[in-house]
Amino acid sequence: MLDLNEIRRDPSRIKSALAKRGLDVDFEELLAGDEEYRRSQIRLEQARAERKKISARVSEMRRSAQPDENLVDQLRGQSQTLGEQIAELEKRAEALGASRQEILDGLPNIPDDDVPAGGKEANKVVRGSGEPPQPGFDALDHVTLAENLGLVDYKRGVKLGGNGSWIYTGVGAQLEWALLNYFVQTHIHDGYTFILPPHLLTGEAGYAAGQFPKFVEDVYVVESDEQGAPSKFLLPTSETALVSIHRDEILREDDLPLKYFAYSPCYRKEIGGYRTHERGTLRGHQFDKVEMFQVTTAEQSDAALEELLGKAEALVQGLGLHYRISLLAAGDTSASMAKTYDVEAWIPSIGQYLEVSSVSNSRAYQARRAKIRYRRADGTLSFAHTLNASGLATSRLLPAIIEQNQQADGSVVVPHVLRAWVTERIGPNPK
Repeated sequence: MLDLNEIRRDPSRIKSALAKRGLDVDFEELLAGDEEYRRSQIRLEQARAERKKISARVSEMRRSAQPDENLVDQLRGQSQTLGEQIAELEKRAEALGASRQEILDGLPNIPDDDVPAGGKEANKVVRGSGEPPQPGFDALDHVTLAENLGLVDYKRGVKLGGNGSWIYTGVGAQLEWALLNYFVQTHIHDGYTFILPPHLLTGEAGYAAGQFPKFVEDVYVVESDEQGAPSKFLLPTSETALVSIHRDEILREDDLPLKYFAYSPCYRKEIGGYRTHERGTLRGHQFDKVEMFQVTTAEQSDAALEELLGKAEALVQGLGLHYRISLLAAGDTSASMAKTYDVEAWIPSIGQYLEVSSVSNSRAYQARRAKIRYRRADGTLSFAHTLNASGLATSRLLPAIIEQNQQADGSVVVPHVLRAWVTERIGPNPK
């Protein structure tokens, strides 16, 4: 959530920043409603204070030896009238506050100054591993390789879960689990705390992460409240759970940064079609991911982003994959984030780089929604900054690994970092 005080101080600056996302935001309605809300709060407090004075005066008169009953009745009448006015003022303030909050909830985060304006076409490649390698033989695509080597059963996956589902089988399942083990061991070694979160989350967790109310259609809602708002849903990423670990808490500045990582399946409604670059395990309703997460002070935030990006890049380098890193343009950055880098692995069969890690800084946007604050040494309270990074998503790594490491005989060489759990070469084992 954006800082309302910043909008009050300089709406034109916020408007200009959001224009980088392709949004034309008019703050006139928000600021007018905010002004009316603040006036209603003043009137409400004045009415409450006046009623309190009258109640004190009645109590004082009641304690006297000969109270003026007519005056007491008159004061009670005034108190009753004020009570009715207060009730109306409270309803008015509540309605104005809800309207103001609804507008704020719908506003995305402000992109950082160095984030390019525009959409996906404006994404900027910042570094990578050079030109894509050429296999020197007629290479197979990842779907054919996975089927030939018995790594993934796509047909039976659809039979069990419908389109967008698959089954890892045999060495394919071992390879998937080897990737997860590699990530877990790396993050533990780097001092991150391992979290296994619940897969069912409350609506408050979705709001804190910035997914509700605007992006509720993207998740699997399990339960809704009487107003139809989601009260339980399947987590779309561990980030959604990790944001809320410290929801409604005041942290100590000396304890920051807090560094977590979590493993979970991720459940998403959105899915692509049957185009080449969406086949196999490249896009689905359920996939595995290890997610890194940090809670920091404002001053630690930039360094934390670089640390997370470096860790995600090192994981891809450890797998020996050809990759690149892109700074996303404002219009391609998710609504909750101020800045995002994508680590993208090369998929030779489609001639494209696809995201295997998204490394993002939400600044105080999520913490403001989650009410995560920290107390500075001088006693003042500030909103924390939250950052996340895939470390890594596996469903696109398997296609990248088997395509980039395939051999002319149809076998696949397994990356060295995974050989503690998987044989060094898979196949060939044609059907």
